[in-house]
Amino acid sequence: MNDCPACENHLHRHGPHADDVAYVSCVSHHYPDGTAVTLCGLDFCAHAGERTVLLGPNGSGKTTLLSHLLGLLRADEGTVRVLGADPSREWRRIRESVGVMLQQVDAQLIMPTVADDVAFSPRQYGWDDARVNAAVRDVLQLLQIDDLAQRSPQSLSGGQKRKVALAGALVCRPRLLVLDEPFEGLDPAARGQIVELLAQLSRDEGVSVVMSTHDIDALAETADYCYVLQTGGRIVLAGTPAQVFDHPDVLRASNIRPPILSELFERLGSSARPLTIDRAVSALQQE
Repeated sequence: MNDCPACENHLHRHGPHADDVAYVSCVSHHYPDGTAVTLCGLDFCAHAGERTVLLGPNGSGKTTLLSHLLGLLRADEGTVRVLGADPSREWRRIRESVGVMLQQVDAQLIMPTVADDVAFSPRQYGWDDARVNAAVRDVLQLLQIDDLAQRSPQSLSGGQKRKVALAGALVCRPRLLVLDEPFEGLDPAARGQIVELLAQLSRDEGVSVVMSTHDIDALAETADYCYVLQTGGRIVLAGTPAQVFDHPDVLRASNIRPPILSELFERLGSSARPLTIDRAVSALQQE
């Protein structure tokens, strides 16, 4: 299944397995304009309590993979499973267990007030008013945006809109969160808050997070496991952030630059590839 030499020794888990929250294997999809994306090479597996990140240039199939997980696309060939279901055919069965935040968050903000927007999904699922109100109150407090409850979403800043969209994704306490560029437009303080929240949800509540991001330099903080996609959809590398960035040649071939710290150590001729400042300091002290 995998003929990438750089992947031979990393700890990729081929599936499917009983603990898979999401699984994609050799999916082929053809868009109406004739564009073909084939998500093949390594199997994609996301596990409970892990934050799984997709890396790749534009056109590599990240959005295609996320769209298949959300049942927005149906595979021409291959296998897609989310919580044991085929999302393109059985979405209603799993919809309350999957939270979604799109990259273009304005497409999700359609109600008169923030509270109404966050309440939209549970109301659609038939929750009673008391349960809806309690869930909305809790998630707004969790994200520290309860003061925005009666504001119009369209009056908010880009960062505030992103937090409201994330509140809508979390309101039903999903088992799986699918996030497309979740940190875009956030200031450093808000970004740090979301990073810590996602880590807490994964660690303490067993939530599986699948996200795409271009924030390479913060990957050690945001990911437990990563997949690297090349243009056209081939999944060529998988592993922890440290394992993935130990293969700068594969990353460059995939049009992904190494993190700044890792690249600095490479140019200095060091064998170390630190991804955080603390690890860089430790590596320098050892040398």
